[in-house]
Amino acid sequence: MLEPEVIDQISQLVKDHGLDEAAVSRLRDMWPNIHFTYCSDDDVLGPTPVREFDSFNVYLVDGRDHCLQFTSNPEHATGLVLAEIEAE
Repeated sequence: MLEPEVIDQISQLVKDHGLDEAAVSRLRDMWPNIHFTYCSDDDVLGPTPVREFDSFNVYLVDGRDHCLQFTSNPEHATGLVLAEIEAE
């Protein structure tokens, strides 16, 4: 389960400091029990983000059954996809 407050904290850190491999590495150190994936938002098809920003979107993933899948339910979420929005 990911508390909405934790999702907000992570989102705010990314918003304040930017999204790149180094930022994701720091997040993994800060929250070792959360699975983080970093990708382009163009690579995410189907799910609705739980948080949307100008430069990135946040999606929830559920890895409870040993296979990652997107979820919209924070109670089932075990990780986050931080998806960078490419400037046009």
